[in-house]
Amino acid sequence: MSDNNSVDLTAPTSPPEPRLDTGGAMETLGRSKASRRSFIKGVVASGAVVSSAGYVFGGLSGCTPEQAATPGGVERLLRLNINGEMRSVDVLPNETLAMTLRYKLGLTGTKLGCDRGECGACTVLVDGVPNYSCSTLTHTVRSKEVRTIEGLEGANGELHPVQQAMIDELSPQCGFCTPGQIMSAVALLETNPSPTRDEARHALSGNLCRCGAYDHYLNAVMRAAQSA
Repeated sequence: MSDNNSVDLTAPTSPPEPRLDTGGAMETLGRSKASRRSFIKGVVASGAVVSSAGYVFGGLSGCTPEQAATPGGVERLLRLNINGEMRSVDVLPNETLAMTLRYKLGLTGTKLGCDRGECGACTVLVDGVPNYSCSTLTHTVRSKEVRTIEGLEGANGELHPVQQAMIDELSPQCGFCTPGQIMSAVALLETNPSPTRDEARHALSGNLCRCGAYDHYLNAVMRAAQSA
């Protein structure tokens, strides 16, 4: 006979309730988040360093054209003739010439206005012909000569006759469209040194002046033609 006060050692006992060590879990979670945050920061910093190095050193340092190109893609490391100087630059397949000039080569004289081939502020000369650089893919000019407003500077830093005429005639007002106006005028005078006013008007017709200083720009073109 068993004693009611005795403990039956053979009876199953309930396991102790689990205790959640919140302190240790939070500590582990904190370390996990910190490590992920550090990793992401490291990746972003590494990407920025690599990208900056590409701009500073003018392309993919130590990368041959065969290595720069991907199978089925286009060659990205290009050698471009910009203002008479061969420049190496890493160019995306869909990159416009305006973006390459301004943000890869630092030639900010070429302005971005409408960015859709309407205002002419981004006009540059490609083999002597005015082109809207915002609507020209950089890959299409790899074998051509590109001239920007910076390329008009003389050997001793003197202004181009068209630039000087623009100053003498007080042509620019806000000045934003002036580089495109100048490049169009230079292209005209190189092919037609003695244009009529109507011919000059036609040559500059692709350049929008939001200040309405068209007559002043025409006066400058005619003055440059006479001085030449």
